[in-house]
Order: sequence, then C-alpha cells, then structure tokens
Amino acid sequence: MKIKYIILLFLSAKLFAQTPENAINKTMDAWHLAASKADFDSYFDLMTKDAVFIGTDAMENWPRPEFEAYAKPHFDKGRAWSFTAVERNIYISSTGDIAWFDELLDTQMKLCRGSGVLHRSNGEWKIAHYVLSIAVPNENVRELIAIKKEKDSLLLSRFNRN
Repeated sequence: MKIKYIILLFLSAKLFAQTPENAINKTMDAWHLAASKADFDSYFDLMTKDAVFIGTDAMENWPRPEFEAYAKPHFDKGRAWSFTAVERNIYISSTGDIAWFDELLDTQMKLCRGSGVLHRSNGEWKIAHYVLSIAVPNENVRELIAIKKEKDSLLLSRFNRN
C-alpha cells in the first residue's frame, strides 16, 4: 500500500511540476500585466539589472536605467501600456538558463510583435532583452515607407559619416 502512495505522490509531482515554458509564460504574462496596471516595481523587477528595451521608434534603444526614466512618468500617471500575448513561441538553450521567444501582441497600437531573451538565475526567469515592433501587413509597406521616408533619411544621415 505504501508503494501506491509513493508512486501516486511521484506522479502528482511530475504532473504539477512547472516546466521552463510555463515559468517563462508566467514571467512574460506578469510583465505585461504589471505594465497594464502601471505597477512600476513589479514590471522592472521582472527584468535583469542590465536589461535592454528596444521600442518601435528607430531611436528607442534603452538600457534599463534609461527605460526606467522614460517609463516612470507614464507609470506614475497610472497609465502605462497594455499588451496581451495572443501567441507566443519559446525556445530554450541546451544549458536551460537562456531562453528566447517571439510573441504576437494585442496592443493599443493594434497588432505588434515582441521578441526577446530571458535569463534564468536563482530559479527565476528575468527579461534581459526585449524588442517591440509594430506589425505591418506586407501590402501596406509602401505606404509606411512614404510616411517615414523623410525622418528615416535624416536619421540615416547621422549614421553615414563617410
């Protein structure tokens, strides 16, 4: 009889064990939820100390301290941003401590794409790098190029120092 209980206990532990994918999904969902609730501390606690956030604007490449400075006034007003993943793909390194993902998001900007890298340390997954992109249907790319042509040309002239 004891063997049945031991086997049942073992199988229960296996069934309810948290997979890395489940833990990563929980981290990402909690991160997005914290932003939607304007919970600054919870949001940034889910990022590594050296995290980088890449926004939709060509000049938005923020190390965590700069991103915190940008985000703080939004969070303080009680209105950050609201992203809900409608699809997410997760990939985990063979060492089990690095993961990368892509996600399709329902946002106030309509469909966006997020992608990034997480690092597992002390049993916790933290976001180390996040890239946010606005999803543009291929048939609308020419219109988008026309809209951003002038500003992109100015930005590119900064980088073309020949």
